Amino acid sequence: MRDPLSAATDAFTGFLFGKVETTRLPVRTSTGQAQAVYLPTAAPGLGDSGVIIGREVYSGKGYIYDPFQLYGQQLPAPHWLVLGESGNGKSALEKTYVLRQLRFRDRQVVVLDAQGEDGVGEWNLIAEELGITPIRLDPTAALDMGIRLNPLDPAITTTGQLALLRTIIEVAMGHGLDERSGFALKVAHAYVNETIVERQPVLMDIVEQLRHPEPESAEAMNVAIDDVRAWGLDVALVLDRLVDGDLRGMFDGPTTVGIDLDAPLIVFDLSHIDRNSIAMPILMAIVGVWLEHTWIRPDRKKRIFLVEEAWHIINSPFVAQLFQRLLKFGRRLGLSFVAVVHHLSDVVDGAAAKEAAAILKMASTRTIYAQKADEARATGRVIGLPRWAVEIIPTLTPGIAVWDVNGNVQVVKHLITETERPLVFTDRAMTESSADHLAGDALRAAELEAEERAAAFVEQHLADLDGSSESTVA
Repeated sequence: MRDPLSAATDAFTGFLFGKVETTRLPVRTSTGQAQAVYLPTAAPGLGDSGVIIGREVYSGKGYIYDPFQLYGQQLPAPHWLVLGESGNGKSALEKTYVLRQLRFRDRQVVVLDAQGEDGVGEWNLIAEELGITPIRLDPTAALDMGIRLNPLDPAITTTGQLALLRTIIEVAMGHGLDERSGFALKVAHAYVNETIVERQPVLMDIVEQLRHPEPESAEAMNVAIDDVRAWGLDVALVLDRLVDGDLRGMFDGPTTVGIDLDAPLIVFDLSHIDRNSIAMPILMAIVGVWLEHTWIRPDRKKRIFLVEEAWHIINSPFVAQLFQRLLKFGRRLGLSFVAVVHHLSDVVDGAAAKEAAAILKMASTRTIYAQKADEARATGRVIGLPRWAVEIIPTLTPGIAVWDVNGNVQVVKHLITETERPLVFTDRAMTESSADHLAGDALRAAELEAEERAAAFVEQHLADLDGSSESTVA
């Protein structure tokens, strides 16, 4: 029963204004019809300033990404990890990303190119298009006046030289230096730097000093000269490999004159080095430290350091420690580190699990191409992907990836323009037969027709960049 006052109030209101409440009859419909009531929504984009990647799959919106524009606002760090099985578009993404970044006049890019065919790295075509000569590190060519990088280059600080020498030795030995070996190396390095002033010191000088230490070195520690020689013997044998072993010629002389560190693109071609040998992490360490001291400068330029086959870095504790420092240091000077890896399990279950976790934590952007279901689940656990993203990773087709930009997760279709296509797809001759070629042409024609408008949108965006290519980042 309603109270008399409420009933009287409702009666009076109805008399003045008519009936207040209406009764709606139920509507019977299907979910296919009712979905129009709830319009589809998509996650917000990352803004409209930067480099276009392609389009977001669910909304069709253009997807634009730039770590320098997003840093400090949506990104705590500008570093980027790219994961996925071979043949799904990782290299195509990185190549177009670099080409589009270079349309800004304040960008510089270094690429460590560890893959290739026909005797050159896979970035060779892009380098030629831009008028750049790759720095090809090749033990055979190095013996014939090829490219050399000197770990004792005066451009590297004394502290940096010693740290680099220790890393080279520890990588080759597979364990850290003990105190006695470390002391012998430190003494030899100090003596070489103090006494050789008329030329660049080289590794052979260190090897000779380790073999024949000065009496003063022993006296300073009140030990016998034979003990100092014994402490440095293993170190000398390791360094001798870079002087007279399978890596000779690349690091045992003064740095080659004419390497242009002001070029917009610098490509280190490592394709002639066995990727599974101990030489690769040693090369990574030397190149990384050399760049830290010669390339990264406080000149307000934005730099991108892209490493193909990056598990050679992350899987070695000693090299990973060097790159951790480079990433922390480079963030202050505008450096974006891009690591391209096939499987996360290659690094998180390796000898450098602790260092790998630290580097992965610094990568605020993660792009994941198609992986097998078990690998996708492992990846999702490590980097914290939402469940829906983990479930679709095994179903992704080439060119489509899950992008996680500091928690903003979207599915993105990478778009390639006709101008970029011949520079990006460099392995067609190795992977296609004549029959495949005909079938592939028909399929590619259909794909090109379907994406004609989208590619035109990308072309227009890049043309706009040419019109005003100064970065707006301070």
